[in-house]
Amino acid sequence: MATQDLMSKTPSKSPTFSRPNALPERRGARRCKITQLMRIRPSDPQKDHFEDLRGSMSVSRGGVYFQTSEKCYEIGLRLFVTMPYSKEPSAISREYLAEVVRMDPRSNGLTGIGIKILMELGFQRQHSYSFYTPPRG
Repeated sequence: MATQDLMSKTPSKSPTFSRPNALPERRGARRCKITQLMRIRPSDPQKDHFEDLRGSMSVSRGGVYFQTSEKCYEIGLRLFVTMPYSKEPSAISREYLAEVVRMDPRSNGLTGIGIKILMELGFQRQHSYSFYTPPRG
């Protein structure tokens, strides 16, 4: 019985490791610390247009976390996200519909943004169109 009491009691001088106001883990998939360039734009035509080119900090199957200096993000904002983004003509990227689900002020002055991937919209190819028509003759 004395052994059980010693094992179940916490010494009074031990540090506490619980974080106040800690939220329960909501992620359903593991995160990978991958840096991929993304092109981010609002999907709502009623919102002010912006185009943000950012590298991801961590990626999971259903979401992405990145930092930005843009001030136009808000919780619930729907976005078009092209990932991985490249200006190369032969690059193949995927475009997604996503939603901002988290915003964190960072110590470096940037804002951490967590987005949830809602659906894949398809492949995006960089096309180069030319409207030049050669003279006939």
